[in-house]
Amino acid sequence: MPDRTRWFNPRSIEDLRERRVRLSNDTSLGTGWAPENVFESFVRELVDHFSGESDFSLSHAWCGSDVKLMGYWDGEQADVVLCVPQKSRLVASRAEYVRNTESVLAECYRLAGLRLPGAETRFRLNARDVPEKDELYLTYTGSSIESGDEGVVGRGNRVNGLITPLRPMNLEGANGKNPVYHVGKLYNIAARRLAERLHEATDGHAEVHLVSTTGQRLDQPWRVLVRLSSPDVEVDKVQALGGVFK
Repeated sequence: MPDRTRWFNPRSIEDLRERRVRLSNDTSLGTGWAPENVFESFVRELVDHFSGESDFSLSHAWCGSDVKLMGYWDGEQADVVLCVPQKSRLVASRAEYVRNTESVLAECYRLAGLRLPGAETRFRLNARDVPEKDELYLTYTGSSIESGDEGVVGRGNRVNGLITPLRPMNLEGANGKNPVYHVGKLYNIAARRLAERLHEATDGHAEVHLVSTTGQRLDQPWRVLVRLSSPDVEVDKVQALGGVFK
């Protein structure tokens, strides 16, 4: 009987062929690079600050979790468009909503002062708001999902927590994928870790691409592409950092 017959309906743990050998579920690409610049780290911290379990979100119960951010950075100036929803049941009036947005903006500028010292920074919060017409980013749950705006996983954050269209990246989204054999998840994680190792070893920019072949061993990518900015690199040492990848 073919191994795949019971793949999604195993009779016992013995029907799980991934316990015997890890095989790639798809022909796909994983991409990673390092290091992050200071603005990329700031962007992720800012979103987590309002959407995660930070002191700010815990002390401001009206703060919703569906936080979105687009940022521009040229090394001296930062321009950020930020959406932070408020939970309607916890906001009593238009004036209260406006006060809450002022709190969010004040927190943005405080964090920018700590993480981007000396930079000229501009924030635009909930850019579609028209308070005098009561057009506000108010939702019951703190998320736009209640209006059917659920998006798709392929557009979502990569394994580093960012969407970086001007960096090397691919169309794979890691969320919701099986962590045992889905290369769209695993190769992105592995590529990022390898890039971080190479950056630490060479003190330069590192970029890693891992390409799988469906049905072939997961620990033996079809192609491995490494790009390094450091001019003095010893190939055998780079290969040794690859660990299990041959």
